Amino acid sequence: MTTPVSPLAPAVIIEPTPIPGVRLATRACGVRYQQRTDVLLALFDPGTTVAGVLTQSATRSAPVERCASGLRGGSARALVVNSGNANAFTGLRGVSSVENITVAAAAVAGCEPEEVFVSSTGTIGEFLPDERITGPLPDMAADARPDAWGAAARAIMTTDTYPKTATAETEIGGVPVRLSGIAKGSGMIAPDMATMLAYVATDAALPAAVLDALLRPAADASFNSITVDGDTSTSDTLLLFATGKAAHPAVTSADDPALAPFRAALNGLLLDLAHQVVRDGEGATRFVEIRVCGAETARAARRIGLAIGNSPLVKTAIAGADANWGRIVMAVGKAGEKADRDRLAIRIGGFQVCEAGLAVPGYDETPVAAHMKGREILIEVDVGIGGGAATVWTCDLTHGYIDINADYRS
Repeated sequence: MTTPVSPLAPAVIIEPTPIPGVRLATRACGVRYQQRTDVLLALFDPGTTVAGVLTQSATRSAPVERCASGLRGGSARALVVNSGNANAFTGLRGVSSVENITVAAAAVAGCEPEEVFVSSTGTIGEFLPDERITGPLPDMAADARPDAWGAAARAIMTTDTYPKTATAETEIGGVPVRLSGIAKGSGMIAPDMATMLAYVATDAALPAAVLDALLRPAADASFNSITVDGDTSTSDTLLLFATGKAAHPAVTSADDPALAPFRAALNGLLLDLAHQVVRDGEGATRFVEIRVCGAETARAARRIGLAIGNSPLVKTAIAGADANWGRIVMAVGKAGEKADRDRLAIRIGGFQVCEAGLAVPGYDETPVAAHMKGREILIEVDVGIGGGAATVWTCDLTHGYIDINADYRS
């Protein structure tokens, strides 16, 4: 049975712009799913640099460990991603599967195994049938083409109801530069240094160290600021590849003023992908933006925002269009950060609902209740302590989440 597309899905799925130096191919390899593509191969021209951020989970998968090792080299020639099986909690056999894939991919890419990056997403604790991946790789390499970004996004989906894609054009030193990216994620979303899976490529010519310095704060403000269910995946991986095909002036430092437009474009593209992940939250019917100010620090503000966004009571109230702002007060109080009860102020949909520790005089819930019935919900909280501010994004919690996850392995 086909899963209905999320009501929060973009009206149009963007087909990302091809990036010089990148070719992609997909196949239906039967790793878990039948009659749909489930393996992606991306090939990068020689000279491609790479940076990434990975899950901080203490039970992270063998593919994540492999990516961590590869990132130390800063060079990339191939990426292999499979959906349906996470190859996590699979012991030495999982490590062996990763080794088999990297060796096979290196052979078709004409590179060293250390330049191959691997990701797997899906069920935890099941051995990966890596022979179903390695066997088709030569044919996939022969078929790889620059304009297969949309197909790539579909191949890495699990419970996603739509492919997540983004593209941007910017410049470095007056020379045009392009970025394209894909992501997957729908449940088990509470990233800790990365997202479920996301891959971005650019034709910019940037050293790995510069890419890393640009990527980490961008990930922090996007993927690390979203939550669907408060659960951090064993497989979270975000990789940024730079093929060096754009003939812009040389850049050796992330502080170079010439990078300002590129930094803004990268930040915007990652935020776009992160929002798409939230909008495809399992069972989601409402997209929620939570703005927190008045916190001790920006990090404290984000922690408070995530406490609100992860609260089942807040999320179910939103699902039911219930303007129960007392649940927001509760979530602020449990966040573990400083907050002044008697200076706390909350606005929902732009309407003041409480301040100075009390409901506002003459509070009329009518316009707030009307806002809660919409698809886009805005919650603003001032905790009355300092100048720290942050924005996080989440979705509501409906019975659809239970239906999807109760039957996930069926």
